[in-house]
Amino acid sequence: MSKVRRKDALDYHTQGRPGKIQVVATKSLTSQRDLSLAYSPGVAEPCLAIAQDATLAHRYTARGNLVAVITNGTAVLGLGDIGPLAAKPVMEGKGVLFKKFADIDVFDLELDASDPDRFVECVAALEPTFGGINLEDIKAPESFYIEEKLRARMKIPVFHDDQHGTAIISGAGLINAALLQDKPLSEIKVVVSGAGASAIACARFFVSLGVSHGNIVMADSRGVLHSERTDLTPVKQQFAIDTPMRTLAEALVGADMFLGLSKGGLVTADMVKTMAPRPIIFALANPDPEIGYDEAKRARPDAIVATGRSDYDNQVNNVLGFPFVFRGALDVRATTISEEMKIAAAHALADLARRDVPHEVSKAYGTEFHFGPNYIIPKPFDPRVLYWVAPAVAKAAIASGAATGPFDERAYVEHLRGLLGHSSAVLRKFVRRAATDPRKVVFPEAEDPRILQACSILLDEGVARPVLLGAPEAIEGVVRSREIDLDLSRCEIVDPATDPALSDYATRLYEMRQRKGMGRRAALKLMRDRNVFGMMMVKQGRADAVVSGLLAPYSETIRPALQIIGLAPGVRRAAGMYLLLHHQRGMLCFGDTTVNVDCDAEALADVAELLADAARTFELQPRVAMLSMSNFGSVRHREAAKVAHAVTLLRARRPDLEVEGELQGNLAVDYALQRRTFPFSRLSGPGNVLVFPNLDAGNLAYKLVRELGGVTTVGPLLLGMARAVTVLERDCEVDTIVLMTALTVVAAQELDRTRDEDGAGHVRRIG
Repeated sequence: MSKVRRKDALDYHTQGRPGKIQVVATKSLTSQRDLSLAYSPGVAEPCLAIAQDATLAHRYTARGNLVAVITNGTAVLGLGDIGPLAAKPVMEGKGVLFKKFADIDVFDLELDASDPDRFVECVAALEPTFGGINLEDIKAPESFYIEEKLRARMKIPVFHDDQHGTAIISGAGLINAALLQDKPLSEIKVVVSGAGASAIACARFFVSLGVSHGNIVMADSRGVLHSERTDLTPVKQQFAIDTPMRTLAEALVGADMFLGLSKGGLVTADMVKTMAPRPIIFALANPDPEIGYDEAKRARPDAIVATGRSDYDNQVNNVLGFPFVFRGALDVRATTISEEMKIAAAHALADLARRDVPHEVSKAYGTEFHFGPNYIIPKPFDPRVLYWVAPAVAKAAIASGAATGPFDERAYVEHLRGLLGHSSAVLRKFVRRAATDPRKVVFPEAEDPRILQACSILLDEGVARPVLLGAPEAIEGVVRSREIDLDLSRCEIVDPATDPALSDYATRLYEMRQRKGMGRRAALKLMRDRNVFGMMMVKQGRADAVVSGLLAPYSETIRPALQIIGLAPGVRRAAGMYLLLHHQRGMLCFGDTTVNVDCDAEALADVAELLADAARTFELQPRVAMLSMSNFGSVRHREAAKVAHAVTLLRARRPDLEVEGELQGNLAVDYALQRRTFPFSRLSGPGNVLVFPNLDAGNLAYKLVRELGGVTTVGPLLLGMARAVTVLERDCEVDTIVLMTALTVVAAQELDRTRDEDGAGHVRRIG
């Protein structure tokens, strides 16, 4: 698990606009007419409509997709009662997760209201604003009282995630673990360590799933909750039993399941050895579980073990629950989140884990997932969770009478599939995929602090093995002066000026370029350039890939790459591509954006082929749109004719590809307009691989979309090279360097794979 440093965390929250969220208008406001519609006098019309029919608020306002994440800061993470203001970063973070995983908008509200009744009054008064309330980080037992009162008063869903989120995910894990261990839920004995909000909620939920209330033994910091204790709150008294057991160790003897929601290190190997055969061990204290995963498995090889950590199998992570529970609840206008809806969510997650795991999910994590002891709940970045859990919750809301809105399951699932495009999740998958087989990556600009900061992250996440080019003392000086938390002993540092291979590399460069006007002295002088030296290291097999370009124009960096590393076998030219991660349209590939200045029809076909093959690497089914100022001959001009000819060439060369053109830009991405206007189009959906008629158009387009549209762009990706080469933008930041390096490592992995499969033959053109 990547190490999180204090400075990195603080920097993350201060970069650009402070904090992690902002409010973005969804309607245009560019004219006096827009102003009149958005505000006075036009806004009076929806106001009057809502006054007559309150349900129209979901049609005319954002309320139906708006959730409040609310806290009083009395139990923030493991930090305790730090107050509402100090809790704000956590609430903003929760809002980001809602948006990223389920496209739900969030206002975070931090209330200065430690008194439960005052808190209830404040929240209840907010009902007209929100479609749902997510309570967070409120200490027990007040949290139970607050939620109960709000659920009784409010006609919108109220959900305390610390309680129910953990309960739903651990419940899903329990369903599958009990199935695998052949233990009927009605018969298992459960021991719970902890008696706070999460522990109580999980115990209650387990009962809803079928566990016998009398088979649950709960222990707090003072021992087992038994009937003779006089210090128990009313909430804890619900799980006080008549028993001679007094300690957690005594309770674990013969137990079928351990559920830990307390603190690290409370359970020893000897204690779990006393459990029943085929035990279930959920040690969920974070970051340090009650007993470590490896220790538990060594002590009980027959156990199914889960923790709250992402670096071990079976992570119980609330992000698998709350975004999708609220998504389903909001979309059927539920008035509450009923027990039936929570049970449906748990069963949906359990059912999903029993299904075949898509190859792209397994590939992203670097291992094949199959239902079994090491895989009992889905992975957080499995894109299917959204359209698996939310419909189950919506159906349960209908069945339990909690829903007030219409529901068409088939249409709803299709809507969810296209909701997010999963672009961010796909990119994160590639970081994970890179970490399964990290490669040696050369960084010629190693004295730039951005490179060194990125290398620190790359090492923490196991993405790459950095090779830093430069004088060791200079690199060490930058690390010290900038206080970069980078262990240079984990990096290979190479100084081209003193490296023994310098002369041999210069000779090799001379041999490659002697008929291109290069002499021996020029080759030796050029080889002292770190960028050139880095390319030769990759050419000679001393490293797997190179990432460069921060300190030089793009053309000066790509030139030695083309001269030294060259093109992959069967590739006629290189090309540049950007990935654009559009919120509504998902991932788009733009090209050529950086390499081929002016293309004839043959070159355009080459570029389109490279982009289409690269799109498949990013799990896109390519639909290639060849762009022009013309639609299917509407403009009689040689430039339009060139694009049309390129389409003909590419179809003949690659009949497996969906290709259409020539097309204007709006028509290429507006499929409804395309089908209405030109029903003969051969595309099966909107274009996602956009090939521009020249570099001017492609370069201008991606930059304008990025700046004016606020669309995330990733690139440039250099396609068609024999080895993995990335040329960075000169103004890119550390996070971008990390992502681009991960994609470079994946490219190196893929090139090696196809080289192994095809020998010296065709190499997939991914970059």
